[in-house]
Amino acid sequence: YQYPLMFGLILAFCWCLLVCCSRIYMGMHSVLDVIAGFLYAILILVVFHPVVDLIDNFNLTYRYAPLIIISLHLALGIFSFTLDTWSTSRGDTAQILGCGAGVACGSHVNYMMGLNLDPLPKTLPLSLSSVTVTVFGKAILRLLIGVIVLLLTKVAMKKATIPLACKIFCIPHDDVRKARQRMEVELPYRYITYGTVGFSLMFIVPCLFQFIGLS
Repeated sequence: YQYPLMFGLILAFCWCLLVCCSRIYMGMHSVLDVIAGFLYAILILVVFHPVVDLIDNFNLTYRYAPLIIISLHLALGIFSFTLDTWSTSRGDTAQILGCGAGVACGSHVNYMMGLNLDPLPKTLPLSLSSVTVTVFGKAILRLLIGVIVLLLTKVAMKKATIPLACKIFCIPHDDVRKARQRMEVELPYRYITYGTVGFSLMFIVPCLFQFIGLS
């Protein structure tokens, strides 16, 4: 959408500030951690921004892209955490990687099935339309339906993956919270659950909106 540059900069700055301050307030990171993370994010942006279109085109068009994406995300999670000691960062990282893999695979399936869910490049940038009761109502309805579908997906996958991982690795699951702190349970649970949520977000929910006329 076409919007004032200053509005976008202010919104990005406020969002970044809230995220950084929340990590310090919750005691998850120090000020030095946040500064290093911010600088690291800038470095990633500088390195990857020139090749974003190439990566995106590869994810969409290459036949075996989903296999490579899933393998890469799994490897990043497994080799990032080799210690048996549990930490919240391990679960958060696995969750982010799983969701990213699901989103990428969902986009790939959309492209391969010819489901052009995005506006054509020649129609961009879109102009902001006036907010009417109908537009607002459809937006709220889409939000509610989407959130419900994703929550149901998360709950269903959570109930299926944790007992299955415990059974495969012979880990007692009487105390689910304790079992989830084991790497053999936590990583499959996070990857599969949030990978499925990411896939649903990009493929299942948009297809549902098209089917019921809320696209």
